[in-house]
Amino acid sequence: MGANFTILCPIDFSECALNALEYAAKIGEKYKAKLIVFHVLNRQDYQNLFPLDLDGIFQKEFVEKKLKSLQEAVLKESLPKGLKSCEVVIFEGSIVQTTISYSQKINANLIVVGTEGINEFRKQVFGSRSCKMVLQTDRDILVVPRKAFFKRPRKLVYASDYVDEDKSAIKKVVAFAKFFDSEIDIVHISSRSRLIDKALHKTMVEEIKPAISYKFVNYVLKAFRDDVALGIENYLQLAKGDILVTVSKKKDFFDQLFTKNLSRKMSYFITKPLWVIKSF
Repeated sequence: MGANFTILCPIDFSECALNALEYAAKIGEKYKAKLIVFHVLNRQDYQNLFPLDLDGIFQKEFVEKKLKSLQEAVLKESLPKGLKSCEVVIFEGSIVQTTISYSQKINANLIVVGTEGINEFRKQVFGSRSCKMVLQTDRDILVVPRKAFFKRPRKLVYASDYVDEDKSAIKKVVAFAKFFDSEIDIVHISSRSRLIDKALHKTMVEEIKPAISYKFVNYVLKAFRDDVALGIENYLQLAKGDILVTVSKKKDFFDQLFTKNLSRKMSYFITKPLWVIKSF
């Protein structure tokens, strides 16, 4: 991962954002990372809450005080456990685009962002900030739901669609898993039980297995008659997965998972984090 691992955590002081900060700090301890707690001043949002403060004078003072308090708490808890540093940064502008631009400027390795859960991904509110960030960023991103509180991940579930990037992505997942001795299930969900899927799965295992040195890896092929996303949800529940991992290089697969099916029936993601790997 390199010696200068940087984690960017956008904060709006909501419960789900604070959960994301906890994940960011705990992951930062393992990577000996630089953590940046990032807040974008959004004047319109603030004025809706405090219409009398037209110049935003008290807004900035309030934000600075809150950020300093969070920074002190993170430093006290995580610095002795390996976190390299924790900084706070404030910008003004569009939350999504400002965060994405800043992540590129600092060459962030990972963005950790909070979400209210499945409602963030519903088609009718597709403009939600965390969903937009997932789709638009070129950085790895971990989406932490409001009801997810950090615990050592016992199992990571990697959803594979047999793309070329799987091998590089799984190496990243293995590096992460080693910090926690986590089990990894590399899973392909097929809508039908077909011989071609069995052949592709065998090929994937033969290619990936020699490339990783980690004993807690399982290779799973499952047939699910409904759509792929529901099949992954079903597997997550049965396997008691703690984090879902996927890549976003294959756009049709990514869209199928996160811009179509999540809007209908899936509920498991309300409580489980989603790690989308975007860089290799």
